[in-house]
This record gives sequence, structure tokens and C-alpha cells, in this order.
Amino acid sequence: MIVLTTLGADADAAALARTLVAERLAACVNVLATMTSVYRWQGRVEQDQERQLVIKTTHAQVGALEQRLRQLHPYELPEFLVLHASGGSAAYLRWVGESTTPAG
Repeated sequence: MIVLTTLGADADAAALARTLVAERLAACVNVLATMTSVYRWQGRVEQDQERQLVIKTTHAQVGALEQRLRQLHPYELPEFLVLHASGGSAAYLRWVGESTTPAG
């Protein structure tokens, strides 16, 4: 599974990414460069500098990931888009599974 979220450019996206990986909710999080986001919020068109996070996880962890992201995220309504990966290398997908399986 690939989950997308955004954070304000001034937020510590790397710290959020490290937490998600350390807690085994994600195998990997890519923190992309600052970008301009234009969106509608509360009836107004807004424009902000944000960073996109691309989170790799498993179907089994999506619910826990969403819950934890809501706890950690500074936005009132954080982006949480889940993309189903329709394939991939067996070795990589195995690594994602192993990396998101609770230890012990």
C-alpha cells in the first residue's frame, strides 16, 4: 500500500517519518521537496508551501497508520490517500511486510 499525506514546509517531516518507521507502521517514508499546494479550505482558495510524504506500508497496517498519523499530524484534516499497489517485486514486497510486522 502507498499512503500519501502532506505537511507544512516548516513542519519536521523527517521526525514524523522516523516515528512511523520506528513504530513499524511504515517500511519507508519518502519526504519530498517543498512544493506549492493550492486547495479549497473552508470556502476559500488557499495556497501554502508543503512537503509530500509517500508512505509504504501493508494493508494490515493502514488503519493503525491512519490513527497514529491523526495523533501526530498538525492539520485539522490531514491528507490520507491510500493507493493500492497492484504489483511489485516479490523481494521488495516481502521487505515491506517484514518491516511493518510488530517485533516479538
